[in-house]
Amino acid sequence: MTETFGERETDYQRVQSSDEFQALKRRFRRFVFPMTAFFLAWYFLYVLLAAYAHDFMSTKVWGNINVGLLLGLGQFVSTFAITMIYARWANNRQDAVAERLRLHIENGDALDGGPA
Repeated sequence: MTETFGERETDYQRVQSSDEFQALKRRFRRFVFPMTAFFLAWYFLYVLLAAYAHDFMSTKVWGNINVGLLLGLGQFVSTFAITMIYARWANNRQDAVAERLRLHIENGDALDGGPA
């Protein structure tokens, strides 16, 4: 461990300041923030249409099925789709790096593979 301001740097601080962890955080933010913005925009569009575009939302599509019902069901579909997309992305891009960092902390190893 290294000294920081007269105190010993903890394993967690060492990992947090590592390039690998910073890259992990950047990659996470580049995925999550745009996906969150997309979902919130889609959600608020639905709410605004429901509040102010009654004629549009009540347009019949087939039988008693109208645009509002389809868009409302689309909210559920998009929530599940985003969840599945995130799970696949995390499994492929994040989990291996996070696991490697966790093992560094638990084993007390240095991030370059040598002893801490």
